[in-house]
Amino acid sequence: MSVWMAMLIGACIGVVITTIILSSSRNGRIKAEYEQYIAELELEHQQALAHAQKRSVNTSRAVLKGKMAEQLAPILPEFQYLPSDAKFLGDPIDYVVFDGYTDFRDGDGTAEDIEVVLIDIKSGGARLTKGQQAIAQAIAEGRIRFETIRIDFDDV
Repeated sequence: MSVWMAMLIGACIGVVITTIILSSSRNGRIKAEYEQYIAELELEHQQALAHAQKRSVNTSRAVLKGKMAEQLAPILPEFQYLPSDAKFLGDPIDYVVFDGYTDFRDGDGTAEDIEVVLIDIKSGGARLTKGQQAIAQAIAEGRIRFETIRIDFDDV
């Protein structure tokens, strides 16, 4: 084997070894960069998850407080009507109040003193739903009436 051939083989082996070493160090850098990126994403995900859980708990608390306010409203100072005049519905509105009915029933008032009031209880920043707004509009436009439905059990 000639010297030139040995040098050529040695150079080829050197190029291969250098390529392997450089490739592995480059792959190591890339791998380290991606591992760091994945760690950052995991941290970001954990923070987003904690934020979502906190927001969920706060929303749940607000809903529970609202439900409690609806039920306790007749005994709170903000409620301007006799609790005995209020009838809880819950949906789509919270109360129908027959203001003056208790006095009329007890003989202390007249039929003309009775007023029917539909009330929805809100707490915090809660707003009327679209359905509640539609009901309020129907009442404001006078689209309300009283009906009596008679059931004849002899025909059933």
